[in-house]
Amino acid sequence: MAAILQVRPITGVPDAMRASARPSDPTFYQDPYPFYAERNTSQPAFFWEEYGHWCFADFGAVSALLRDRRFGRDILHVATREEIGLPEPKPHTADFDLTEKYSLLNLEPPAHTRLRTLVNRAFVSRQVEQLRPRIAMLANGLIDKFENEGEAELIKSYAAPLPAIVIAEMIGLPAEMAPQLLDWSNRMVTMYMFSVTPETERDANQAAADFTAYLRAVIAERRRAPREDLLSHMLGAEQDGQRLTEDEVLSTAILLLNAGHEATVHTTGNAVKAVLESGFDPRSLFGSPEQTAATVEEALRFDGPLHLFTRYALADTEIDGIALRKGDVIGLMLGAANRDPKRFLNPNTFDPFRTDGAHVSFGAGIHFCIGAPLARIEMQIALGVLFDRLPKLRLASRPRYADVYHFHGLERLDVAW
Repeated sequence: MAAILQVRPITGVPDAMRASARPSDPTFYQDPYPFYAERNTSQPAFFWEEYGHWCFADFGAVSALLRDRRFGRDILHVATREEIGLPEPKPHTADFDLTEKYSLLNLEPPAHTRLRTLVNRAFVSRQVEQLRPRIAMLANGLIDKFENEGEAELIKSYAAPLPAIVIAEMIGLPAEMAPQLLDWSNRMVTMYMFSVTPETERDANQAAADFTAYLRAVIAERRRAPREDLLSHMLGAEQDGQRLTEDEVLSTAILLLNAGHEATVHTTGNAVKAVLESGFDPRSLFGSPEQTAATVEEALRFDGPLHLFTRYALADTEIDGIALRKGDVIGLMLGAANRDPKRFLNPNTFDPFRTDGAHVSFGAGIHFCIGAPLARIEMQIALGVLFDRLPKLRLASRPRYADVYHFHGLERLDVAW
């Protein structure tokens, strides 16, 4: 399934509502915010030429549409492929498609409700709060490895391994598997890029096949000898007399592993960059649990990792005079909504002391990020420990974002102290 794409051409779009920005243009993905500012100022509801569908940039519209049940992540429960012109699945992405088939990210009620209910118990705040000591231990252990060097590339040495180990252990996989999990995940999420090539599809599919084979072996082991981990919980969980199928457990585990570290890696790196470029004394940002939490929320608003979230119109409908057919795609511009000047004072300023910091980086509605409590705690600890251990942290070179738009995050983050 991968990215949700507009299939049928949309015609009759007024020139004044058209906008162009190529997601594969380095100028754009290094800094998409001027494009967002222009949209919010002149035309927040616009037709994005390169994607070929309607998009919404302002906070009010994005927040409302995330909750609007006229739109969903799946379309095939209300329409046939022929009806909306959706092509048949590609044989060379069959393994990847299987991991997406039962993904919480794509399901709609009642299937989504059943699956999320069974998984959600492990991610409620009171459960993940118990992980604080372990996350702090891991964070300190990672810093121990490079503290005496006086410099580090922080994405590879800190921001990437920390959430990967946390989610792996939570699911029930050994910490030493984290590098391999990162490799599979990084290759799989390329399927969400703009204009994916057949070579990328095949590589992502191979990663999905290898990931699935590994997890099936672990699942078989957990069936024989359950443990106190999320994988065993999912295998044993029951709702109204029903249990999760093996494919549902697979899809959910892979989603949690991929989303559970991919977004957190980028948000952590982006947050460190924002703090170091802001001029604020880090001691003022991480001096108390309350201010640490506020700094994390501002980092999520200011430079979050997911900027575009797409959904299908589940029936013919209209938004502010824009006619949409069943199966048409809309793009919800999370990154633009978080910088909407109608919602935020000085939206392009990183201000951890602001009082208007509510954001849409975790989405909203039934697809609100199930891992949000864990992500928040991971970031609070990762940033708090980092700036406590390395109070003289500074940028060693100008940070550069990775050359992709599907996840807005740094390619590398060179720091010194």
